[in-house]
Amino acid sequence: MKTIQDLPVLIIVIPLGFAVIIPLVARFNRLLPWIIASTITFFCFLTSISLLITVLETGKISYWLGGWEPPWGIEYAIDYLNAFVLAVVSFIAFIVSLYSRRSVEMEINEYKQSAFYSIYMLFITGLMGIVITGDIFNIYVFLEISSLAGYALIAMGRKRDALVASYNYLILGTIAATFILIGIGYIYTATGTLNIADLQERLPALFHSKMVLVALAFFTVGLSLKLALFPLHTWLPGAYTHAPSVVSCIMAATATKVGVYAMLRIIFGVFKIEFDIHFIPIANILIVISSMAIIAGSAFAIAQTNLKRMLAYSSVGQIGYIVLGAVLANQAAMTGSIIHILNHALMKGALFMVVGCIVYKTGIEDISGLNGMSKKMPFTMAVFTVAGLSMMGVPLTVGFVSKWYIAIGALNAGMWYLIPVIITGSLLSAVYIWRIIVNIYFPEEFPGHELQYTDGGTRITDHKSQYSEAPWSMLGPTMALAALCIYFGISATAPLYIAEKAAVMLLQ
Repeated sequence: MKTIQDLPVLIIVIPLGFAVIIPLVARFNRLLPWIIASTITFFCFLTSISLLITVLETGKISYWLGGWEPPWGIEYAIDYLNAFVLAVVSFIAFIVSLYSRRSVEMEINEYKQSAFYSIYMLFITGLMGIVITGDIFNIYVFLEISSLAGYALIAMGRKRDALVASYNYLILGTIAATFILIGIGYIYTATGTLNIADLQERLPALFHSKMVLVALAFFTVGLSLKLALFPLHTWLPGAYTHAPSVVSCIMAATATKVGVYAMLRIIFGVFKIEFDIHFIPIANILIVISSMAIIAGSAFAIAQTNLKRMLAYSSVGQIGYIVLGAVLANQAAMTGSIIHILNHALMKGALFMVVGCIVYKTGIEDISGLNGMSKKMPFTMAVFTVAGLSMMGVPLTVGFVSKWYIAIGALNAGMWYLIPVIITGSLLSAVYIWRIIVNIYFPEEFPGHELQYTDGGTRITDHKSQYSEAPWSMLGPTMALAALCIYFGISATAPLYIAEKAAVMLLQ
């Protein structure tokens, strides 16, 4: 029973501890870092599911670090919202860990591989810490842990451009962190507390305070930078494009989603919806910005020739959907926003895993190189098709579920003019996804000449233009995410139930 009570802290302490242990044991066996990372992330996933079930059965969980009662001590607080996001993050972390071994061996220099898994553990620790903490300053601390680890992971790529992308992300990430820290300083000066639950009680009496208004402004800008909300997204395309494939996958599927969670928790949880709507026009501003993100992100994706860069810009548009659903401030739209955190993690995780499989077998990142690829990597291309249709919002896929709820929320809010924005974003997604699907299955010219490609880093000459699939250690996790894109598109009852409860909690 004591172990169950300690789960909120164990889910942070154990991966943090093994981040230190991995470099020490790597000298004994080169597979040990991967085994440890996979085992620990699986433990985190099981723990998060246990916490989610407990929250659904008994309500909010509060863990006091060191036995100090909040608001004086640090609290780990778990409710419907962060239990759901914690399960998403830990599941994706586990799946990516399983997938990572062969991809890391190819795309990261051997002497850096043990360091990769150590930093990966730090990255996951930071993300889960952001989600689980009930202290606003600790959100900043864990945000910096995950960001610093993210900079290092991006820089591990063999390309020189990876260093440039990491540096750009570092500069903008530091600016974002500064804004968030200043916001925390203002809010502490105004209220005298850093505990989120305590802030929720004290802030309503201070809604007319200029200090509180300034704090919200700093939070909004800082968090928008962290989650890459248009037009503060400029760090994201380079980071996703030039990072190793496994890093692009974990960051696209989790990091920006946790940034969205932090925005939901602070702007719509701490400050409350009535403050965002009635006292200042922050909700209206974010409606305009998120609508622009939906259109601009998809439009920029169409113009790309690099597959990773196209998927990076599509993430900008998908983040727009999540923010739009949140700021509409009604149950249907907020439910759509929260469920899209899961759905986009599955879709984008699968798509970037597909890219990793393609890079592993062929070395191809350019969209034109996918011509006729269905005959060479049929299972991989099937996954791309399923995840791509989900991005488009085709019925019976996860993308349709969340976009439907956001659209219903727009109608309930009397903002029917947002429906064309939602539809246009989906149509633009169809343009950049469908052109690839057509080339994959119906190539205009099938290359019949001698080709050179890489099989796990080994140069091979192919006279018949027939590639084999990526190893099952990569393909299996990729297909699992695609299967979930369909399963939760057909039967979304469980995640919708949790998302609705989280939406009601945020809107109270």
